[in-house]
Amino acid sequence: MLFMLIVKASENSQEGKLPSPELIEAMTKYNEELVKAGVRVLAKGLHPSSNGMRFSYLKPGEKPVITEGPFKETKDLIAGFILIDVKSKEEAIEWAMRMPDPQGHGEGQVELRQVF
Repeated sequence: MLFMLIVKASENSQEGKLPSPELIEAMTKYNEELVKAGVRVLAKGLHPSSNGMRFSYLKPGEKPVITEGPFKETKDLIAGFILIDVKSKEEAIEWAMRMPDPQGHGEGQVELRQVF
């Protein structure tokens, strides 16, 4: 079963601030554990929304409206993701619970979603 651990953005990640060396070390260790267990499929961080664009499909059959970032509502943004292949939802939850605070400032949030 495929699950995505979606790392939500924060003001720090949107400002392009790099994580502390301690957090980089903790996340590296976590990713190594995922690889060693044979469950990690892919893990990537994303550039801040200032480098992104949104395509809004406002009317069926018409071209989308393009809005360039940055986007202000950090609660709606994604800073990165890890795709895991596990045997059950419970195993996915266990892996999610082991992830260090991905923002490292007590503002991290991870969303767990199953992939179709």
